[in-house]
Amino acid sequence: MRNLHLRLATALILLLLFITFAIMHTFNSVARAQQESSGIDTYAITGARIVTVSGPTIERGTVVVRDGLINAVGAGIVAPADARIIDGAGLTVYPGLIDSNTSLGIPQTTPTPRRSGEGSAADSAQGSTNFTSPNSTQPPGLQPELLAADQIRSGGDQIESARSAGVTAALSSPREGILIGQSAFVNLAGDTPQQMIVRSPVALHIGFTPLRTGGYPASLMGVFSALRQMLLDAERYAGAQRVYERAPRGLRRPEQDKSLAALIPVITREMPVVMYANTEREIIRALDLTKEFNLRAIIAGGEEAWKVTDRLRESGVPVL
Repeated sequence: MRNLHLRLATALILLLLFITFAIMHTFNSVARAQQESSGIDTYAITGARIVTVSGPTIERGTVVVRDGLINAVGAGIVAPADARIIDGAGLTVYPGLIDSNTSLGIPQTTPTPRRSGEGSAADSAQGSTNFTSPNSTQPPGLQPELLAADQIRSGGDQIESARSAGVTAALSSPREGILIGQSAFVNLAGDTPQQMIVRSPVALHIGFTPLRTGGYPASLMGVFSALRQMLLDAERYAGAQRVYERAPRGLRRPEQDKSLAALIPVITREMPVVMYANTEREIIRALDLTKEFNLRAIIAGGEEAWKVTDRLRESGVPVL
């Protein structure tokens, strides 16, 4: 009987020890998970130039974000021990979101009424647009000289909705066409278009949707063919301009072409090119075009960019 009691007591002690160990292990796991979660939810942007809402700009400071909210801002702020550090050296932090892929401030195009028999197919490119370049050598949808700054309108429900969501600035451009035009960086708080525009132009924007006119280019292959031809023409146009400027005597002045002139900063890499590409096929062709003409390209959209991550990395092409 004594041995039975001894065995029961030993078993009870072992059971208590096991339960105690399990509780301690669970407690430690929960504490560790909380610490890890806290670290992931806390960020510190250090060494950045910080533009504040109301005070002076901080040339070199730290922003601490905890649980999705700004916790501290200043030049003498020390990053918390549990924060993930983001090196902001050479970067600028603004008090608001920047939408880098939008048409905010640009009115939607509406069909222009025409009487039967008036106009041509080119006049209604992309479902008819209200914004075209006068005296252009190219039809609507293939006019890279168009400026978003000329189309920006202040106010409206879309802008107010974006501001309510925390968006304070945007890189805005139209959405229709192939050579769509040149974007503008805008401040959504401006009361007039002039007050909204911070910088213009910023980049040339290119789309790969064929023109809806029934004419050329009416396919993806035709779109890239048209783009290549215009870029080649721009290279020849730039060369002719350089030759004439060096020694104009005895030479005929090259004819002026607004569309080709607008492409010169692109082929000389002075202006980046934002390409709207979503499918793997579109992205690959965009990268081919980028490599052929040595463009400073940016892919916008990029729904299937994950399929070509290696090539995007090798090409140094970012994705919005």
